[in-house]
Amino acid sequence: MRVLITGSEGFIGKNVYRKLVSTEGVTTVTSLEKDYMNHIGWESTLSKCVEDCDAVLHIGAISDTMLKDANEMMKYNYIFSKELFDLAQIYDKKVVYSSSAANTGESGTPSNIYGWSKYITEEYGCLRVNDFYALRYFNVYGPGEEHKDKMASVAYQAYLKGEFKLFGGKPKRDFVYIDDVVDATLYPLFNNVMPGVYEVGSGEARSFEDVLELMDIPFEYWHENKTPKGYQFYTKANKKLFMDNWKPIYSLEKGISKYKKYLNGKSL
Repeated sequence: MRVLITGSEGFIGKNVYRKLVSTEGVTTVTSLEKDYMNHIGWESTLSKCVEDCDAVLHIGAISDTMLKDANEMMKYNYIFSKELFDLAQIYDKKVVYSSSAANTGESGTPSNIYGWSKYITEEYGCLRVNDFYALRYFNVYGPGEEHKDKMASVAYQAYLKGEFKLFGGKPKRDFVYIDDVVDATLYPLFNNVMPGVYEVGSGEARSFEDVLELMDIPFEYWHENKTPKGYQFYTKANKKLFMDNWKPIYSLEKGISKYKKYLNGKSL
């Protein structure tokens, strides 16, 4: 199998790439990065890359949920994706798209620009590509997120600081370990799955306090309201929307335990 992957330098993409190149039956892995659109003639090169592959893993995107520049967000998250999906349909290729739980928000609609960019792109892919799999990732954590800065998981941010401050509202998240996300991303390539939209999470909503206690990190609360506008307080994957015969193997306790071993054995 020849696979074209975008975003292999990012958190999730890097982990998927490493697993992909060691997977039996995968003969070629071609990688495209974020600045690809800045190259002259990128459309024709992209066309050749899609034509020469058997499947596309579209993981690359701007993932900053607090970004306010809609033009930049849509350029990378929608316009490039639209071109990629059009080519995949022309050449009859399978597409696995890294969507997001930010698509729906707590009210059923996206609560920020990032969420809208993912929602529109997911909708376009579902309508345009016959063999299309949109995977809505929830709150992913684990090795490889070091470069994400303020968008890194609360587990990693707390590890760096040695302490953590929480704002009010008692947010809960569906925290999903990176190994489960990698397995879910590759699952449609090697298993009989109906095209469609699927959720990738643990299926459990846990508090930030739960994460910090498992990380053995002390925390306290802000006295004033520090909640950013558009902040999503609750996420939980619907297990009925998991892919058939796929399920996560890491509970929060198991995932944090493995992550702590990685962090404590790593020189930062």
